[in-house]
Amino acid sequence: MKKEIHIIYKEIETKDLARKLAQKILSEKTSQKPIVIGLLGDLGAGKTTFLQGFANGLGVKERVLSPTFVILRKFKIKRRFFYHIDCYRLKSPKELLDLGFKEIIHNHLNIIAVEWADKVKKIMPKNSIWIKIDSMGENKRRIIIDKLC
Repeated sequence: MKKEIHIIYKEIETKDLARKLAQKILSEKTSQKPIVIGLLGDLGAGKTTFLQGFANGLGVKERVLSPTFVILRKFKIKRRFFYHIDCYRLKSPKELLDLGFKEIIHNHLNIIAVEWADKVKKIMPKNSIWIKIDSMGENKRRIIIDKLC
């Protein structure tokens, strides 16, 4: 995947972009590695909004909320699992490791999305997809999707 830059003006556009990314991931042949997505962006930039669209594209039926206080949520999608992790409250990557992160990222059927991934960058897999969301005003966002962001 090469670097993509999108300028978004509405919340629904953010969700649509994310939904399309999820559908693209699901349409690809299952690899021997899990799909790991690291989301970067300031508070209120739209990371959770993006993941709501992404989860919808994966077929998640439950409402996706920010797991800030529980840190990790797990959703069943067909023969796979989608993990939504929020590292905002973590003080170190070790806290995520204590929650079984290593085991989660070693199951090739898992799809994992990590909000505030910059806090745990040291333990993110090298093949992670990085998504950076920048607020550019009231409703305008720049979303960069990159393997090497």
